[in-house]
Amino acid sequence: QVQLEESGGGLVQAGGSLRLSCAASGRTFSAFVMAWFRQAPGKERAFVAAIGTSDGGTEYADSVKGRFTISRHNAMKTVYLQMNSLSPEDTAVYYCAALRVGTWARQYDYDYWGQGTQVTVSS
Repeated sequence: QVQLEESGGGLVQAGGSLRLSCAASGRTFSAFVMAWFRQAPGKERAFVAAIGTSDGGTEYADSVKGRFTISRHNAMKTVYLQMNSLSPEDTAVYYCAALRVGTWARQYDYDYWGQGTQVTVSS
């Protein structure tokens, strides 16, 4: 079992930055691909970024490439999402997720989810 808890959301002005954190419980954190998804009001949950288990491989949605950076600290059992140059279109609830096997960008493959943290970007 893995439990995930996000933090770091909040209200920020356009052009600003936020760093989200996701703390995991359980002994096998390093065995999971970790990802961030987001759900904007009235929209389906969408893939944002993912990071591999140990080799640092990453994948990003086109909409966040060059602005967001995903990283992980396996000893701390934490995954991060550094978000820069935020725009109102980034307003959403951001979810952390853990994947053992599957397609990184496909939410239905993920095994565990956090409760989400709200990010609001004002114009």
